[in-house]
Amino acid sequence: MFKFKQYSIVLILCLLSSFANASSILLPMDADGQQNHLKAYGITYWALSKSYKVNWLLNYRGGSFLLPDGEDIRKECQIRGVTFEVLTDGATTKILEEISSPSQNMETVVLEKAPKIAVYTPKGKQPWDDAVTMVLTYAEIPYTEIYDEEVLSDQLVLYEWLHLHHEDFTGQYGKFFGAYRNAPWYIQQKLEAEALAKKLGYSKVSEEKRAVALKIRDYVIGGGFMFAMCSATDSFDIALSAESTDICEPMFDGDESEPNYQSKIDYTNTFAFKDFILERSPMRYEFSDIDTTEEHGKGSFVMDVDYFTLMDFSAKWDPIPTMLCQNHTQIVKGFMGQTTAFASDKIKSNVLLMGECKINGEARYIHGTKGKGMFTYYGGHDPEDYQHRVGDAPTVLDLHPNSPGYRLILNNVLFPAARKKKLKT
Repeated sequence: MFKFKQYSIVLILCLLSSFANASSILLPMDADGQQNHLKAYGITYWALSKSYKVNWLLNYRGGSFLLPDGEDIRKECQIRGVTFEVLTDGATTKILEEISSPSQNMETVVLEKAPKIAVYTPKGKQPWDDAVTMVLTYAEIPYTEIYDEEVLSDQLVLYEWLHLHHEDFTGQYGKFFGAYRNAPWYIQQKLEAEALAKKLGYSKVSEEKRAVALKIRDYVIGGGFMFAMCSATDSFDIALSAESTDICEPMFDGDESEPNYQSKIDYTNTFAFKDFILERSPMRYEFSDIDTTEEHGKGSFVMDVDYFTLMDFSAKWDPIPTMLCQNHTQIVKGFMGQTTAFASDKIKSNVLLMGECKINGEARYIHGTKGKGMFTYYGGHDPEDYQHRVGDAPTVLDLHPNSPGYRLILNNVLFPAARKKKLKT
């Protein structure tokens, strides 16, 4: 019995010694090492908000996060169900040395502070109406909802990161006219949009939405980071390209569109897309030939085999796209939306393709710079709902805590926290 007590005391002292020498907490982000990838981003954001220094270990175990050791951090991980590993000084040094080796495609990026996040979304929308607000809520990352009034009154300067909800910036009410023009919700939303435009001093919704798009453009040019999904991607670029042109038919804005408006489209005004042809018919649920959704509908894609591949960048030379592509897999499940993906031949040459499906020459995930700022476009509606339809039940993220598709969204959320390094690609 005495020997057993001695052994127990020695064991306890060894454990205490081990914790005393611990200097860091690692949030592993590889496939087998993390039980909840999405909430791990929330822990990282929480730590930044508490003024902790965080290192993002690019390409190390799926893009792991290295935090200082602290009882409050451990407790927060336990509460949120996030896997963490306590590292000694020696173990931490060994990892950082491995990452810094010129032979390794890895890099350490310092995250400095939690970015202030704005989500451009209509009043009254629920978090599950949009993948970004849904995953921010799930990861417990705070955000502020803004809409046209806030944008037009220059409140974007208060935020480092802006997400565009699945909006239609062309003033065509999401091109839902063909299928839903008699639906009560469509009629109500149209009336609300018209009332808001009038309140803000515009005669037409299309004019008001264009003004919003131009304010967002200026925000990015001035140094903001913009993330958009689904129809907010191509409709935003189309609105910019039609800055001086009426492309809306009478059922949308009460008057005729300009004759031969296609010839007046200015591709130099867009962020990402070029040479696209606008869809003139109000009966078609499509804005232009940028989107490849119809290819999916023709049967060339089957849900079980629809995947896209993340590009492999140099972590040391191209840390920005490397950050945005961090994942525990390079193969990501495809998913559809009003805008599912982007035709590769419609993407400007200075825009990076970060996620690509070569079956029909489309990009799912792209990134670029505009002025002092940056933007990322991500095709599709919900990474865990292959073909989301109006009225479908919301995705339950507790069932998808390791979603690679949702991880790409959260990479973008944390990106503005990084100490800036020049993009070399």
